[in-house]
Formats: sequence, C-alpha cells, structure tokens
Amino acid sequence: MKHVSILITNDAVLASIADPRIMFTGVNDFLAAAGKPPMFKVQLIGLASEVRLHSGLFSVHTDALLKDVPKSDIVIIPAMGGDMATAIKRNEEFLPWIAQQYSGGAEVASLCVGAFLLAATGLLNGKECSSHWRFANQFREMFPQVTLVDDRIVTEQQGLYSSGGATSYWNLLLYLVEKHAGREMSIMAAKMFALEIDRKSQSPFIMFNGQKTHEDEPIKKAQEFIEANITERISVEYLADKYAIGKRHFERRFKKATNNTPVEYIQRVKIEAAKKHLESSRKNVNEVMYDVGYTDTKSFRTVFKKITGLSPIEYRNKYNTITVKLAS
Repeated sequence: MKHVSILITNDAVLASIADPRIMFTGVNDFLAAAGKPPMFKVQLIGLASEVRLHSGLFSVHTDALLKDVPKSDIVIIPAMGGDMATAIKRNEEFLPWIAQQYSGGAEVASLCVGAFLLAATGLLNGKECSSHWRFANQFREMFPQVTLVDDRIVTEQQGLYSSGGATSYWNLLLYLVEKHAGREMSIMAAKMFALEIDRKSQSPFIMFNGQKTHEDEPIKKAQEFIEANITERISVEYLADKYAIGKRHFERRFKKATNNTPVEYIQRVKIEAAKKHLESSRKNVNEVMYDVGYTDTKSFRTVFKKITGLSPIEYRNKYNTITVKLAS
C-alpha cells in the first residue's frame, strides 16, 4: 500500500487538498467494490492539528503532524493563495521534510502554483516544471534555475511531478493513479469524475501577457510598440534599428528581459489579438488573419496552432459565444 501525504500548508487552496483525497480514496473504493485490497493510505499532514484556510472561513483537521511522519511514498503539495513569496516564507518548515522524503524514495507532486513551494526546496533545479500560466513570469523570476514549461498539463522528471493551472491538476492525479493502480483504474476514475483523460496541454487557456517587470527600458518600449501595431509586419531588424541596438545584441537583451525571442513575442501578441477576435466577433478566419497582420493563411494557421494547440476554426467553435449559442 502506498502512503500518500497531502500537505496542509498555510495559505493552501482548499480544493487542492480535498480533490486529491477524493481521488485516491475513490480509487480505494473502486478496488474494494472489485474485491481487491486498497492501494493507497491517504493522510492529511500539517504543522498543527488544525489549519485554518481562506481567511479562517474553513479549517482542516490533519491526520498526523509533519514531525510524526518519517516515511511517505507520495507527497502532494497543494496550490497556495496570496503572494507566492509570502506563502513560501509561511511554509518554510515543510521544505526540509519534502527534500528528506524525496531523498528517501518518495515521489513529490505539486498541484498548480504549489510548484513554487516545490521549487523552493531546490529539488527542481536543472529540471522542467509546470505551473499556472498566469504565474509563469513570476516563477521564472524567482526560480531561474528551473525550466518552466507553461503550456504543459503534466510534467514528470525523476519522481518529481507538477501540473498546469487550476483544475488541470486532476490530470496529474489521474497520471499518478495510472502509474500506481493501472490504466483500467485510471479510466474508471476519469469516467467517475467526468475528466478528460490524457489531456496534455493548457495552451488553449493561456492569455499572453508580456513580461514587463524588467528594467530594460528600450526593450520595454519595443514591447509596447509591438503591442500597439499588431496589424503591421514588424521585423527584428526594424526594431533593432528603431531603438539603436545591434540586431544580435537586441535579440539577446529581448530574450533575457521577456523570456521570448522578438519573433516569438510578435507572434504571441498577434495570436492573442486573433484569439479575442475569434472569441467575440462574427469575422471569419481570413478576416481575423488580416486584422492581426498576417497575409499567408498557412503561416497564420501554423503559428496559431503552435501557440494555442488548436486550429483557428477549432478555437472559434470552442470559445465564440455566437457559435456556441447557434450550436445549442
């Protein structure tokens, strides 16, 4: 039987505590119904016997204190609310315990922005990690030694797991169920909890918001110029000349400041504008393409799908309110 420790951290998001408990105990129920022994021993682990969350509106009673759990097989780090730096500070006592469990053979999984606490242990240094796309810029600033893959739903490296934003952590939970209890049990859980199994990307949900907290003013002005001129075809050479910076030096500074190359940034700004058109207007795909400065249909569709994971038509059918109403 695998011992699952769900950490009850300060500032934890309640759902990201309850949901993994429901998933793993639910699998035990499925197994019991099939006349099989349980797979998971699930415990809520904290620094105190009672942890109050969401400004004291809810309280969680732990099954055991952190100091009384010497060995665990699977450690679940929930999402946290509020300021991430403050949340890490308030949960520093968990860090050595998490690292100790991992060195003792435990698997460690962070849900959504729980990745910040996992990264604070140092275990993710030199590795890839997923988290909520909205916190991508902040995560990269705080943990430059970690490679954030903000489009991925589930990331696994050497027994360390992380999930994308919000409820996408259900897919990580399904992933862990499949690994330890088998594909059949994972499929049953997916059907019981009405989950889309094997979902790989959170790209369709990402709203691009360019990183502007840096101090490189010419690059910031270049970003603002790109965002104000989405209908124009802007080249890297033009931007470098406009801000009197050599092309190669401009590209290096831009990448360092924004975590995107200039070409990637231009593409993301244009595709974000295209998404908004496709969500709210009656324009067809070609009209939207011209509105955001593309003239080549194949190029537009290729870049759109690369960034969102969907074709322009698929995106419009999924998110346009007019299309959804007509379909219903």
